[in-house]
Formats: sequence, structure tokens, C-alpha cells
Amino acid sequence: MEPITNQADTVHTLLLDGQSPGALEHAASILQAGGLVAFPTDTVYGLGALVWNPASVARIYWAKARPAEKAIPVLLANLEQAALLGVEPSAQVHLLGGRFWPGPLTLVLPCGPEVPDIVTAGSQTVAVRVPGHPVALRLFGLAGQPLAVTSANRSGHASPLTAGEVMAQLAGRIDAIIDGGACPGGVPSTVLDLTVAPARILRQGPVTAVDLAPFVGEIQSI
Repeated sequence: MEPITNQADTVHTLLLDGQSPGALEHAASILQAGGLVAFPTDTVYGLGALVWNPASVARIYWAKARPAEKAIPVLLANLEQAALLGVEPSAQVHLLGGRFWPGPLTLVLPCGPEVPDIVTAGSQTVAVRVPGHPVALRLFGLAGQPLAVTSANRSGHASPLTAGEVMAQLAGRIDAIIDGGACPGGVPSTVLDLTVAPARILRQGPVTAVDLAPFVGEIQSI
């Protein structure tokens, strides 16, 4: 499939200091108005939109020139928020979440029809994670719902570790960037697909098959 296109006009991209009073509240208001906001996580900078705003999620595809067949993960404030996506966490998911969340592990799980097709790329699954970064978690709380989030880079380019790197790639295409300093992890999360048996690692990140084996047993690697 071709990337989603959008004739949106170039926007002025705000750079918000994550330590300044009111900055995260301002960013949350931008999200609630349908805007796109980049922010630091424990891995790399992410670009987010409210998960139940398909028009905003479509702007993520346009801003990144992201292929339409690539689903967008959803970041949560906590495991309990998975229920909002029609996800029924198994005992295994609770164990994995208890061990690795907040942290750099993304789980692919069956989801309900509540999740817009543009987020799941038309599948019946969703990739979810609870990031271990205080700026991200506070932003989620202020926004009031989970966010559809992918790395804040142009598709095919390096994932950004600083606000300046986000600005260099996405200025004029997104509404705001929260400068929360350099991301501490620097490597995208491990993606583990739990919708197949045995579970499959779709992307290798900081969490390894050795780390996961006590919780999921046999694992297929990429």
C-alpha cells in the first residue's frame, strides 16, 4: 500500500520545555484538539495522537510518510488501560507487565473493535506498551486516554533521541515537541507477538529472548 497522503498545510512546530510550568498541560490541549505531539520515552522520542481520533492518527502517517499497512502501537499509562482497547490481559500478560512495565517491551495482543482500523492497519491486534518515562506518563494522564504512538522520525530515518533530532526531521509537519532531554534508552523497544504460538519476537530491542523465556517458554525469533 502507498503511504497515506494529506494536503495539510505546513504548521508551526512549537518546542515546549518539559520542565516549564504548564508545558505538559499545553501539549495535552494540543492532543485533545486533534494535534500531533512528540515527546520523550524511555527508548526514543515518540510521536503521538489520541488513539480514538482517526483523523489525527492519519496525520501521523502523513507526517512520517509511513506506509499505510504498518500499524501504530498504543502507549498506555498502566496495564489497566488495556481494557479500554478491548484487550483482556491473560495471566501471562499480567506476569510480563509486572516484570517489564514500565519499560521497553511492546506486546502484540488481540483487541476489540474499539480500536480504529487506522491504528491497527485493519487487523484484530494491537501493540501496547507502558513506557518508563515520567514526561510520557504525565502527558497520558493529562490527555485522558491512551495515545497512538510511533517513533518521531521520517520513515526510513534514524529514530530520534533528542528534541532537536525530532525538529530536524518533522518541523512543519507536527504541532509540538516536548523537550525532555535525551532519551535514556536509545534503542526501540522489543516487540513480542503473543497472538501466535509459540510467541514471536518481531523486533529485537533491550528485552531479550533469554529475559522473556521464563514467562513465555519457547520463543520464535526474527
